[in-house]
Amino acid sequence: MPSGHQEVSSWLRQAGKPAWMMGVLNCTPDSFSDGGQYFNVDKAVQHGVQMHEAGASLIDVGGESTRPGASFISIEEELKRVIPVVQTLVKAGCSVSIDTRKAEVMRQAVEVGACMINDVTALSYDEHSLSTAAKMGVDVCLMHMQGTPKSMQENPCYEDVMQAVIGYFEARIEACLQAGIQQASIILDPGIGFGKRQQDNLHLIMHIDVLKKYFNLPVLLGVSRKSLIGTITGAVVEDREFETGILDAFGIYLGVDGVRVHNVALQKRANMMAMALSDARYGENNLE
Repeated sequence: MPSGHQEVSSWLRQAGKPAWMMGVLNCTPDSFSDGGQYFNVDKAVQHGVQMHEAGASLIDVGGESTRPGASFISIEEELKRVIPVVQTLVKAGCSVSIDTRKAEVMRQAVEVGACMINDVTALSYDEHSLSTAAKMGVDVCLMHMQGTPKSMQENPCYEDVMQAVIGYFEARIEACLQAGIQQASIILDPGIGFGKRQQDNLHLIMHIDVLKKYFNLPVLLGVSRKSLIGTITGAVVEDREFETGILDAFGIYLGVDGVRVHNVALQKRANMMAMALSDARYGENNLE
C-alpha cells in the first residue's frame, strides 16, 4: 500500500486490482461494535498496526460515535482522541483516513498525515468542511444519511431509496466541485444503516452496481457487524463476521471498490474469493 496523498488516491482507483479494505478504528467509549476497546491511544495504535499488517489498505480513525442515538462531542475532545493516533499510525507506515464531520478535525488530521476524509454527512455538517477538504487536497468519502446520527433511525422513510441516494449524491458532488474538490478525489458510500429501514438497506446492497454505474466513481460499502445482520440472523454484534463476509463478497461481486470492516484478516479471505468469482464471470483480469 503506498503512502502520500497522490499515491494513495491513484492506487485506490487502479482498474482490475482487488477491492481495498478500510479497517475500522473507533477511538470512542460508545461505538456500537467495539466502543471502549481502543479508547486508549496505545491500544488504538496497536490495533491499527495489526489491521494494516493483516491487509487493510486504510485505517479509518474516528473519535465520535455515529451509532443510532449517538450524542455530539466537542471539537477539543475529538481532537484529543484522534490526532495522536493518526500521527503515530502514519509514522508506523499506515495509510489513514479520518472519520469526522468537523472541519477542524479534518484539517489537523490531514496535517499529521491522514490521506482521506471520511464524512458521514458528506461534508455538509460543518460550513467549513468543503473549503477545508478542497484546501487539503485529499480524497473525500461522501456518505448518504437521512437525518443525524442522533435522529436517523426515527422512522426513516423513502418512496425510492436508490433515487433518493442518487439525488443526494448529485447535489453533494456538485457542492464539492463548486468548492474546488476534484471529481477524481470523490468516493461514495450509500450509508447502509444510516437513516434507512431494513428493506432500504437490502435494496441498496442488492443494487449497489446501479450507484457505481451511474456516477462512475469509486464506491465504498460499509456493512460490518451492523444491525441489519442481527435483525435477520439474530447474531449479536461481536458474532456477525460470517454475515459481514457474505454481504461484502456480494458487493465486491457487483463491483464495489472498497469495504469497511472490523475484522480485516477474516474479511480479506472472503474478499479474495469474491474477486475470483467476479473475475471469472466478467473476465476483467487474467487469473493465474
